[in-house]
Amino acid sequence: TAAVLRRTVETLSLENLGERRLPYKISKHDSRHTHGGYFSIDFHASPKIVSELLDHLERDIDVLRPTVLKKDIELSKA
Repeated sequence: TAAVLRRTVETLSLENLGERRLPYKISKHDSRHTHGGYFSIDFHASPKIVSELLDHLERDIDVLRPTVLKKDIELSKA
């Protein structure tokens, strides 16, 4: 199991975009937040997996605002 997880994590493209000021204050988990850490993770998944992932992230106390964007294949080839 550990080997499978390690291989899976290695296939993800994770980029730490650093801590930034949020565009607006966010109240979540009984706290008000003005700054947050931004991360970009490049992955391929079916829409069902994406909705389950977002559902899981919404319940995570360390995640303020999960967002998934569909990558435009034409732009990534350019």
